[in-house]
Amino acid sequence: MVLLSEILISMKRIEIVINEDSLDDLLELFQAANVRGYTLIKKAGGFGSTGERDPDDYALQQNNVIVVLACEDEQAEKVILAIHPKLKGFGGRCIVSDCKWTIGPAVSY
Repeated sequence: MVLLSEILISMKRIEIVINEDSLDDLLELFQAANVRGYTLIKKAGGFGSTGERDPDDYALQQNNVIVVLACEDEQAEKVILAIHPKLKGFGGRCIVSDCKWTIGPAVSY
């Protein structure tokens, strides 16, 4: 599929999965890195380094949150450098991939 370069911008997609208890700390790092937009998906389940997370388990509520953002390369580098030292303490993971953004309001990216 070939799309016109006039309607797409090359970006980095950053997906972060952390313990929901660490969300406020992550958002402070975003603010320091001048992040202008992101999406939160709370009560995410799965299995990883911290074991199983079942969002439907009412006895042991340990919820994850997924944070997704897309930004230009320079901004992505700032975000990654800001969160890298803290990520192990957050008990999560950060995945970075190339993506395309349909041109829209610049404030978002």
